[in-house]
Amino acid sequence: MHRFRERACLNPNNITVRTAPRDRRRAIVSMGGVTVQAAIGRSGTTAFKREGDGATPITSMRVLYGFARGERVRLPPTALPMRHIRSDMLWCDQPDHPAYNSLVKAPFRPSHEEMMRADGLYDICLVLDWNITSRRRYRGSAIFFHLIKPGYQPTAGCIAVGLADMKRLIRFMRKGTVVRVL
Repeated sequence: MHRFRERACLNPNNITVRTAPRDRRRAIVSMGGVTVQAAIGRSGTTAFKREGDGATPITSMRVLYGFARGERVRLPPTALPMRHIRSDMLWCDQPDHPAYNSLVKAPFRPSHEEMMRADGLYDICLVLDWNITSRRRYRGSAIFFHLIKPGYQPTAGCIAVGLADMKRLIRFMRKGTVVRVL
């Protein structure tokens, strides 16, 4: 029985993100027996996500794959498909563009985010299936699970954790792991 409970606690299919009790821009992330602090959107959470609202969507999202800056961060073993970040990688966040909410290559004129950030937030960056598989304009782009800013500053809508915490969690993650924001 003890072994069964231990395996159930390390269920790689579920990560739960709950808003922190005293600050709607912070969260508690739980996966199996691991619980860590996180930052979420500057506007807290929402059931009606829109591009640029600064909120983290209340929903269940599958982890699709991840990016890593191999020259800056050493990844622990993971079953999650990971790509090496290059300087020409961008993420389109312009709602009226056909490449909205997808990886694009520089040079790219429409509005976008650089994946190779100087601040290190995307040194490990996991892509969540928010508005990707069934893409709709203005529903929000680039909902990632990435690294935290100092002081757990809020994100633009993503979920962010510390490097050590990301390394603990990513060991048990795989494509299809579900991230539930409550």
